[in-house]
Amino acid sequence: MSLDELRGLLERHARPDLSTAIDGVRICKVAHTAAPESSMSGTVLALVAQGGKRLALGDHVYEYRAGQYLVASVDLPVTGHVIEAAPDHPTLGFGMTLEPAAVAELLLQAGPGDLPRSPGTTGPGISVSDAPDELLDAIARLLRLLDRPRDRKALVPLVKREILWRLMTGEQGEVVRQLGLADSSQSHIRRAVRWIQENYTRPFRVEEVAQLSGMSVSAFHRNFQAVTAMSPIQFQKHIRLQAARLLLATNPNDVTGVGNRVGYDSPSQFSREYRRLFGAPPSLDAVRMRGGAGPAAAALP
Repeated sequence: MSLDELRGLLERHARPDLSTAIDGVRICKVAHTAAPESSMSGTVLALVAQGGKRLALGDHVYEYRAGQYLVASVDLPVTGHVIEAAPDHPTLGFGMTLEPAAVAELLLQAGPGDLPRSPGTTGPGISVSDAPDELLDAIARLLRLLDRPRDRKALVPLVKREILWRLMTGEQGEVVRQLGLADSSQSHIRRAVRWIQENYTRPFRVEEVAQLSGMSVSAFHRNFQAVTAMSPIQFQKHIRLQAARLLLATNPNDVTGVGNRVGYDSPSQFSREYRRLFGAPPSLDAVRMRGGAGPAAAALP
């Protein structure tokens, strides 16, 4: 299908807070390019209908432009920014949260041979592809329901299921199907990611997290790197620093205290690593946020 209708729907329903009347669906409209910002990806489908975005995960950089979509199957610390935007040609994006339970339900209902066979390897937690017409059409039908409140309760679940099915049977199907498999390698890594996110202030031994994930240390290292493009310690560092930035937005004069609260014993190490990630030391970044820049907005959709 043409992207023109999709662009019109996104532009008409875009709000400053990205929210929509459909649960789990977000719309972004960005009229200016800006410096890269850090955030958590969530588990999400993100499609660009106009303009473009760039996302960095560890050393990996992903770009997606009009007619392309990105799938994040693990909640990962990413740095992203719009790369093509102007007041008369804003970047327009669609985002939908991917729920593991909904993927699992579709997997159970699929018939023999309906889905491609898994290659048995653990892939990255983020992937980009060109959107087929069937996926674009389903997304457009979901967005049309924003204009039809009476139909939403009955039809939104059906159209969301179709979007999921198009993803599961498409080029990034393996990434999406992993969300619904309770005993896949990626599910073990998601368990580790969640544990690190919940315990980011404390030091840990990689052997400990590998055991919690139900994997050998060597398999855990290999699969964690494949999914997140980082080591577990690097991942923890990103989580700590993003948490610190949120704290600094409300405690701008307590840089040392914030560093301690997120797990740093050394103020100099905290300042050095913070600057490396955000481009400015904590004290200067706090001044910038006080001036209205604020902490990072979501990088997706």
